[in-house]
Amino acid sequence: MKPAVKTQARDWRACSAVERTPDKVSGEWVFRGTRVPVRALFENLRDGATLQDFLDWFPGVQRAQVESVLEK
Repeated sequence: MKPAVKTQARDWRACSAVERTPDKVSGEWVFRGTRVPVRALFENLRDGATLQDFLDWFPGVQRAQVESVLEK
């Protein structure tokens, strides 16, 4: 069993690339302007996807958003 990805432990409030609202994806942190959860990035990377794979699979997410999240 793979370990859970803990994105909630991070304080994403200062990161302009993401947003969280109660009525969007059950209040999860998502990439701003999308419904793609931030945890999806970490889960995919953990499972062996490349950054480009993720961007191809989630075309609404911009490279700059991912880079901003990875810098946190």
